[in-house]
Amino acid sequence: MKKLVNYTQILRSKNAGPLFITFDLIFSGSDEMEYVLKRLKRSDVALAYGIDEKEIDIIAYKVVNSIKITFPRLNISGSLCDTDIYGCQMHMPLANIEI
Repeated sequence: MKKLVNYTQILRSKNAGPLFITFDLIFSGSDEMEYVLKRLKRSDVALAYGIDEKEIDIIAYKVVNSIKITFPRLNISGSLCDTDIYGCQMHMPLANIEI
């Protein structure tokens, strides 16, 4: 098994407004994207981030060989408990999921 990051060309995170975080997984081709799409489980993402898997959206954009994952932030962007106001450093737990 390899880590998710090993299948992607780009894996990044960012805010989707102050309440949500979104992840872009961009692949060099459709084969890699389809492989990950078949094996990536909401339960793995939920475990990595400590959230309920029902709150996770995984959307495939096959035309551009990419997957978007979005879920509510644990802490509102800019709140006292927030550790990443822009959400740009939240991708590592996702990157380390084994596929």
